[in-house]
Amino acid sequence: MSEEVTYADLKFQDSSQTENIQKFDKFEKEEPPVPSHVWRQRAWALTLLCLLLLIGLGVLGGICMEKLNRLQNFKEELQRNVSLQLMQNTNSSQKIRSLSIKLEEIATKLCRELYIKNKEHKCKPCPEEWMWHDSSCYLLSTYLSQKTWQKSDEICSDYNASLLTIKSNSVLEFIKSLRLYNYWLGLSPRKDTTKYGNLDTINPFDWFTRNTSVINDTMYCGYIYYASFSYTKCTDTKNFICEKLAQSVKIESVLMSEVLDGRK
Repeated sequence: MSEEVTYADLKFQDSSQTENIQKFDKFEKEEPPVPSHVWRQRAWALTLLCLLLLIGLGVLGGICMEKLNRLQNFKEELQRNVSLQLMQNTNSSQKIRSLSIKLEEIATKLCRELYIKNKEHKCKPCPEEWMWHDSSCYLLSTYLSQKTWQKSDEICSDYNASLLTIKSNSVLEFIKSLRLYNYWLGLSPRKDTTKYGNLDTINPFDWFTRNTSVINDTMYCGYIYYASFSYTKCTDTKNFICEKLAQSVKIESVLMSEVLDGRK
């Protein structure tokens, strides 16, 4: 009986010793706790790092803002310069245009003087055989080429012109000075011959504006008789006078003419 107790006690002691050894081994394996002052140092270091990052971001943001402001100022300055340049260019263009108009007026006056002396002068802004008056050119048909009113109108159209119309006192006096006889006028065809009179009494609304295809054999067309006008059958044959706008006088042709005249 005593031997069993002794064995049991020994077994229990062995078991206790084994458990103590295991606890001691486990305790050796566990790391010792970190002291609190180490955590404080790490926290301060992290805080300082964050603060430095914030300062760096602030400085970087300031630099970026400064550059953006400079770019904005440069952009505004560039826009102002461009606007000023455009204004200067506009003013220059207007001055050049005004100067061109003035030169053209002078050249036209000079060319007109040369034309008075020589009807076929090279500076004349009208084709050959055409007369020049004010801003228009006039072509008179020959007595051997008399045509009907409609055919005369077609021939003028081929020249990019139209039958004569008188819409100013200047043109009226010019036509009177030519003393034209039996020349078709650009008056609208009528159904009767009752209308006639002096050239200066023509109603402005009577000048032809419609299509010539509406004309038939029973209609009457106007013609000039010196300083008067009258109507006759549109199928009769008469002379005709075409008119069209004159081209601009070429300044270089006037200058060249002056140089050539100076050499003679």
